[in-house]
Amino acid sequence: MDSLPPILLNLDLDATVVGAAALLAGLFLLWRWDRRRRMRAARALAVTACGYEYLRNVLVPDGQGSTLHVDFLLLTARGLVVIDLRDIEGNIFGGDQMTEWTVMHRALRYTFPNPQTGLYDRIAAVRALAPEVPIEGRAVFTSSGQFPKGLPHHTLMLDSLPAEFPASDRQAMSGLLERWMPSWRLIEKSVTPSKLASPKAAI
Repeated sequence: MDSLPPILLNLDLDATVVGAAALLAGLFLLWRWDRRRRMRAARALAVTACGYEYLRNVLVPDGQGSTLHVDFLLLTARGLVVIDLRDIEGNIFGGDQMTEWTVMHRALRYTFPNPQTGLYDRIAAVRALAPEVPIEGRAVFTSSGQFPKGLPHHTLMLDSLPAEFPASDRQAMSGLLERWMPSWRLIEKSVTPSKLASPKAAI
């Protein structure tokens, strides 16, 4: 059998190289997707482990005909906790009285709105549904970011969340939980799923 012309051999080799490169690129993208998926799952578990019950990515009525997105709402031993989860890389500089907080990461410098304002609005919306249950809120940041000047009020690092809201034995808290559960069920019925799975947190 006659051998293939050199030009056809080169085309065949080029196609093989392109196919191998495409396969490697696909495997790399799949690995990145799976890594991010596992990181999101680990973050969600770190948050929800602090609560007996939780809601994730829901819209809470604000009492004015609109709704507010809530990343996580937990029922804990201390009552209800609204969690605003942030995944921001770099050094973060913020304060209670600052309208904008600043991020510095490598050569980048940008600002984002003070998360406390939105957090207070979410707390108020949940409190309107369950006025008899104690409620707190935290803007929780992952380890991607650091606060060189210290954490502002109602701000917490994800790694510190279990210490801030330690899980207590459910049996020991049965009395309080029984009292709070009707309010929790009312909240469950009042919220709707949010399609706005917060890109700021990649949750």
